[in-house]
Amino acid sequence: MRLNLPEDRPSLTTALTGAELLRWYWTVEELSALARVMGLSAGGGKAALTARVAAALDGNPPPAPTRVPRRRGRPLAAPVDGDTVIPEGQPCSQVLREFFVREIGPGFHFDAFMRDYVAQHAGHTLAEAVTHWHATRARAAEPQPVAAQFEFNRFLRDWHARHPDGTRHQALAAWRDHRALPKH
Repeated sequence: MRLNLPEDRPSLTTALTGAELLRWYWTVEELSALARVMGLSAGGGKAALTARVAAALDGNPPPAPTRVPRRRGRPLAAPVDGDTVIPEGQPCSQVLREFFVREIGPGFHFDAFMRDYVAQHAGHTLAEAVTHWHATRARAAEPQPVAAQFEFNRFLRDWHARHPDGTRHQALAAWRDHRALPKH
């Protein structure tokens, strides 16, 4: 008869396999330290770092890095107005923030909806971006999924939803217990 006893979290060493590495939660600091020990680049986001270390542990070449396309042209400079066209690669700049606060009001902020709009709507006007802001407010008010790289934040949000009277201390203790378990 086999008991379902919890597994102990392994030490993060070069003795792990890539599959075993992927079964557990590791912080960026832990992964970076192991990458340096292994002679790998410790840079990049957590997902890329995890993939690089897992591949190396299995003796495989690292996955090809994903390249962020270079920005073309110059970002907008003041003054801008509603007829100003968003250029390719325009960042969410202070110039845009000042325009949107002037047009929308002090409640404006670059949320995911606006960041995506600016990034994906080159050739559209800033007036169209203002219309987009107003059109997305109902969806923006709904809880949004937390991206995988923010697992700690996602855990805390979900834990507090289940334990509305829970304390920060209790939430952090629950997080430590959670990350000590395998992911799957």
